[in-house]
Amino acid sequence: MLAVFAADFPLLTFTYPMTTYLPRRRLIQSAAAIVGAGLFPLAGAGAAPRFSIGATDFMLDGKRLQIRCGEIHFARVPREYWLHRLKAIKAMGLNTVCAYLFWNYHEWREGHYDWSGQRDAAEFCRLAQQEGLWVILRPGPYACAEWEMGGLPWWLLKHEGDSFLRTRDAAFVQPARRWLKEVGRVLGPMQSTRGGPILMVQVENEYGFFGDDLEYMRVMRQALLDAHFDVPLFQCNPTNAVAKSHLPELFSVANFGSDPAAGFAALAAVQSGPPMCGEYYSGWFDTWGTPHKTGAATKAVADIAAMLKAGGSFSLYMAHGGTTFGLWGGCDRPFRPDTSSYDYDAPIGEAGTMGDKFAAYRDGIKPFLAPGEVLPPAPPRNPVISIAPFALKESAAVMANLPGRVIKDVAPRPIEQYDISRGLVAYRVTLPAGPAGVLEAAKVRDLAWVYVDGKPAGTMDTRHRRFRVEIPARAQPATLDILLYTIARVNFGVEIHDRKGLHGPVTFKAHDGVPAALQQWEIRAIDFDADARLPALAWKAGRAPGPAFWRGSFEVGSTGDTFLDMSNWGQGIVWVNGRCLGRFWSIGPTQTMYLPGPWMRRGRNEVVVLDLTGPGQNTARIAGLAEPILDQLHPEKDLARPPSTARAQLDGVNPVHEGQFAPGAATQDIVFSMPASGRQFCLESLDSFDGKPFTAVAEIALLDRRGKTLNQSAWTVAYASSEELAKEDGSALNAINGQASDHWHTAYSGAAGPAGHPHRIIIDLGRTVEVAGLRYTPRQGADGVTGRIRQYRVYVANALASGD
Repeated sequence: MLAVFAADFPLLTFTYPMTTYLPRRRLIQSAAAIVGAGLFPLAGAGAAPRFSIGATDFMLDGKRLQIRCGEIHFARVPREYWLHRLKAIKAMGLNTVCAYLFWNYHEWREGHYDWSGQRDAAEFCRLAQQEGLWVILRPGPYACAEWEMGGLPWWLLKHEGDSFLRTRDAAFVQPARRWLKEVGRVLGPMQSTRGGPILMVQVENEYGFFGDDLEYMRVMRQALLDAHFDVPLFQCNPTNAVAKSHLPELFSVANFGSDPAAGFAALAAVQSGPPMCGEYYSGWFDTWGTPHKTGAATKAVADIAAMLKAGGSFSLYMAHGGTTFGLWGGCDRPFRPDTSSYDYDAPIGEAGTMGDKFAAYRDGIKPFLAPGEVLPPAPPRNPVISIAPFALKESAAVMANLPGRVIKDVAPRPIEQYDISRGLVAYRVTLPAGPAGVLEAAKVRDLAWVYVDGKPAGTMDTRHRRFRVEIPARAQPATLDILLYTIARVNFGVEIHDRKGLHGPVTFKAHDGVPAALQQWEIRAIDFDADARLPALAWKAGRAPGPAFWRGSFEVGSTGDTFLDMSNWGQGIVWVNGRCLGRFWSIGPTQTMYLPGPWMRRGRNEVVVLDLTGPGQNTARIAGLAEPILDQLHPEKDLARPPSTARAQLDGVNPVHEGQFAPGAATQDIVFSMPASGRQFCLESLDSFDGKPFTAVAEIALLDRRGKTLNQSAWTVAYASSEELAKEDGSALNAINGQASDHWHTAYSGAAGPAGHPHRIIIDLGRTVEVAGLRYTPRQGADGVTGRIRQYRVYVANALASGD
């Protein structure tokens, strides 16, 4: 099969380990305790185990199988700890592990596949089989998962257009089919039909949230069939998207974090078969600048019990979150980057710890074990060490260590057009002599520092669509430098078309003049590529000016897990012994970087830190802690931002629509009697169903004339009546981030107490657009939660909020 594949695609190359299947003796030893219960037939012992989907149950070799699954992403767990984490979920009461494949993790450069080392998906499946676990495989092509671009490779963005990804456009389908064929080559032999542990394979991921082209789903299904997957295929969708996305030829499961009865009812309405929750949320992920998400296990354990009592199956997302090592972290829309820690408040912590939440899940699952099934003890925690503070005494200025290759262009274009994947990009142009004025870019993705003749002039920040910087007067021509830092590509919604870099035209406008485009740019980049490779650096003793790399070392007599305390640093990336741990940002909530013990050496260990804003004076030091810091926010350490003076300005503006929402948590589409055009949109809440003076909104999306959602990548919150930021993360940005599990909540704490209705949220759409309708998702949860809007008004105009 490999020879045929290589002949079909002669330019493709592969990197994969020469491994073999588990020896039968080893497999028999590991599975002996559960074969008697009929739960896990031996691979190679007689006929291969056969899995099927019956009218009411999953069936394995003719016996009922209730799937108790948990998600682990092998890319987020050190390979040396895969076995430990698999043992842990087995001890928690699970019999299956769910595993994403991230396309870009294996094909960062087009046509070059890598399945070696940390990327050895087949070995992860073999280890699962060794531990008596089945596998549910989720190969994409799209994944989401708070991963860079949702798992899609950046080079797809060399193709122009903002609506071709996850469609039947050949620019997407052809490389996606090649990817899935490669997955079949590597993991097809691991299917249960061939003696392996893979029971089912997922087609795409939550497509119903993204689109409604069922033919696209059929194309993706066929691609997996063509890749010789012969186990059952399935799709997953949020409860409210199950019906519109269902295909008769594709088994459906529902994703939810509450109300299993509603999820299972949605499935029963479209198919006969065993009910299954494809993702039950054990916690939630963190984004930079927002509080760490935590919660008790009580409700989750009760929901799992309800699903199992109903004869259903489930997959826990996440059983173990781990760490998004390297630069693989994703980004919520419109732009809220995810932290490197993917602890997820899961029952198995970031470093594999098992505490009260683990015990609660284990105790809750025990009553539903199959006859004769006994849970093994939890594996012991891996060694943990502390490291005394050590100094980083050498530095290398970024601007003095740029590579020699220079790209010349009339105006800056997205970096993908220059074959730059991600990293640090330096732009240089000559600024003519003249009076003070404003420098403005069409777009900046993501953060940029502006210098005039080497002196800092300001920053640009895509989070707030702040693409303007004041430039001082110049008596003679000056050198304008812009250093841009890419953080992460959006992983959710149509906003995955997230092209990075400084987007032209870039103009300069004197305060009394007209904008003039700056032309003839020089561009140089430190491309961190797939695994955040470090460039050659010229180290010097002491502190380099501006953004810089820092170098130091520590020594240990014995290795163990630790958490590097980065709370005295600014914003950047950490490497230990050449391996990238991930990103840090002093705004929090995460203040530590997880350093796994196997990635250390006895003796000297080298640490390199890229810090774009610099550590505090005399604080270029790091210590290794025994416990992580996951919940410390420091908004005062963020990039400087002018204080907002925004005010709602609705006087004389007529609403384009008004009405009353239906009660409950279901998403509602509202079509206006007449489309309206404007740059700003306002949702005004007049009262709430619970009669209290609060408003809470999970999600706002806007619709075009076809009922399709508008692109949100340029959106910002121009104004909100208030936000609850002390008692919970009730940020107004939560209303436009694509995640129904969080919400905007008006303020209720503080001395002033809550303000009454009306409450307003005004969204700047980035440009004038036509709006034909509203998709409103109320705050989720049980009936009676506060803030669900009853009566409302909608406004669309060019200016609904004054100030900035």
